[in-house]
Amino acid sequence: MKYFLYLVLVVVLAAGGYAAWMWYSLTQPYQDFPTEGVFVDIPHGASPRLVGYLLKDNRVVRSSLAFEIYARRHPRGTLRAGEYFFDHPMTGRDVFWKIANGQIYEQAFTVREGETIFDIARNLQAGKFIPASDFIFAASDPSLIRDFAPEARTLEGFLFPATYELPRHPVASELTAQMVHKFKEEWKRIAASDADAQTASPGPTAAETETDVTRQAISYMESPTARLRIVTLASLVERETPKPEERRMVASVFNNRLHKGMRLQCDPTVIYALDRVGQYKNKDPLTKEDLTFDSPYNTYEHGGLPPGPIGNPGEASLRAALHPAGTDFLYFVANAQGGHFFSATLAEHNRNVLKYKRLLAGLPADPPPPPPSAKKPPIKPATHQQKQHRGYD
Repeated sequence: MKYFLYLVLVVVLAAGGYAAWMWYSLTQPYQDFPTEGVFVDIPHGASPRLVGYLLKDNRVVRSSLAFEIYARRHPRGTLRAGEYFFDHPMTGRDVFWKIANGQIYEQAFTVREGETIFDIARNLQAGKFIPASDFIFAASDPSLIRDFAPEARTLEGFLFPATYELPRHPVASELTAQMVHKFKEEWKRIAASDADAQTASPGPTAAETETDVTRQAISYMESPTARLRIVTLASLVERETPKPEERRMVASVFNNRLHKGMRLQCDPTVIYALDRVGQYKNKDPLTKEDLTFDSPYNTYEHGGLPPGPIGNPGEASLRAALHPAGTDFLYFVANAQGGHFFSATLAEHNRNVLKYKRLLAGLPADPPPPPPSAKKPPIKPATHQQKQHRGYD
């Protein structure tokens, strides 16, 4: 009998000790944690046992069994797949809830307005996210935008500029899908605001013209062919000016030139054409040879818009392409201050070019007015005495 009681006591003590150990494992941070931090990748469909094993193997938790038991006692806290970064010791409970809440490791990655798929690819590679070639391959497949713009050749123009939270190693196709989804959301928002503006229009008077423009813009937004044209025009506007207040005027210049059958002669289209084949040397001025480069994107050599966008426009440029300013401008040239001089005639444009060159040389845009001509004082008739002195008379 004593032996039996002794055995029971040993079992109870052992169970109590084990329970205490389990509780300690869950409630006290694990001090054998790697000082440099550790990444743990939880696969899809992983069981609590597998997750506990991965965490124990990476020295994130003290006991894989304690973690598994705690996870099974909290079935509502589903362990979510993803890569997690642990940079300091945590309790087993905190580790569980971090994974159950899906606090996966993410880094901010920004796509700036006007960047091309090649710019984005280079930035992704520089940030050590994915190889540039992987992103370019994914962005070259237009299937994600086929329902929106069936004639689009790539996803260029439809990767909306924004800041995205990315895992350490994103999948290129998933990333392009996220960017296209963002573009479609913004397009719907612009369409909704245009529809609201049309509904709220007071009717006749000066607002009538604006209503017609809005109605036409809505029509463009609903037409797959016109959508590609609008996004392409917006990409040219985006690449031409960084100033939001100028974008509608730049759009009006391109629209006016298209209506008159004039070539757009847009330098960024040449840059894009060269970049597509790896021949653009960044920051080098375009040469005469560049301007004659054989590409359908070269608007010096080909009339009309290029066959697709030359970058990814933001909201302001999309709105500018939908609502160009009502001007008669046909030309613009940089003003050396981040903006442009606009003109309606070639003669005026040539004068603006001279202004630009003067500004680059550190001179005032307009030359100073010529000095007034020196006037000689009128000659007074000589007196009788003066005539005699000069030998006259």
